[in-house]
Amino acid sequence: MKYRTLGRTGLRVSVVGLGTWQLGGEWGRDFGQTEVDAILDRAAEAGINLIDTAECYGDHLAERLVGDYLSRHERDRWIVATKFGHGFNGFMDRTDRFRPEEVKDQLIASLRALRTDRIDLYQFHSGSDEAFLDDSLQAVLEDARRSGMVRNLGVSIRGAGSEVQTREAFGRGYGVLQVVYNRLDVRAESDVFPFARRYGLGILARVPLGSGLLSGKYEAWDKFGAGDYRSTLGQDEIARRVHEGKRIAAEELPLGVSRVRWVLAWCLRDPVVAAVIPGAKSPEQVAENASAADLLSDRTP
Repeated sequence: MKYRTLGRTGLRVSVVGLGTWQLGGEWGRDFGQTEVDAILDRAAEAGINLIDTAECYGDHLAERLVGDYLSRHERDRWIVATKFGHGFNGFMDRTDRFRPEEVKDQLIASLRALRTDRIDLYQFHSGSDEAFLDDSLQAVLEDARRSGMVRNLGVSIRGAGSEVQTREAFGRGYGVLQVVYNRLDVRAESDVFPFARRYGLGILARVPLGSGLLSGKYEAWDKFGAGDYRSTLGQDEIARRVHEGKRIAAEELPLGVSRVRWVLAWCLRDPVVAAVIPGAKSPEQVAENASAADLLSDRTP
């Protein structure tokens, strides 16, 4: 594994982290604690130290699964990132909860679910610019940071992007920007990376495998069940990602390198990206994801 400094936070994160949306039950299956333990054990063996989760991956469900594991293992070896701003109602159904009193409640609920006394990175989660610019919310977050319950603040920017949140993040005390970034979606290179460089912000790249559709494991005609997030993308978008992935692999994939490893390493070729945070449904997927670090130069920042 290789490690990079996450912007001004000073945190040294593994260049491949572990995303946990799948643990919330919206990726076609449910997970038990034994399965989650095996995934996290394999992540630890591979040198992964970054876990990214959220309040609305289930109703704190992913956090609880992670927290149960953390309660039985060395907490200090992990950098735990979670998010705030939504209430979980059901499959792909959320309610915005960005009012200061709601965020206070969410923070306490996340700490309890994660069975920890602090969150290493607490992220504003795909909210509106109006909520982001709310000074009363900012005061709550600063209080949480001063108390030690939160060590660092970040912004998980909506998939469509937000110029306001990108531009104003540093001035409002946020040190990390989490963005959609993969071989098919490079908007962050022009919309986000310049601000990250200017202000020394860390970048976390989510959806680095294009929701798995860049992995080479699916065909354009594959369909996903009603309980799988990808069923909401529409068949045309699924086919587009699969076809583009095949085209890119034919033109760019080095001989003898798996597509998963190469796609993840591609996102890390610019050192402004501190880490990618792919999900994994098995220890084997964790190991394959982690091995992308082997494709990077040893001279990592």
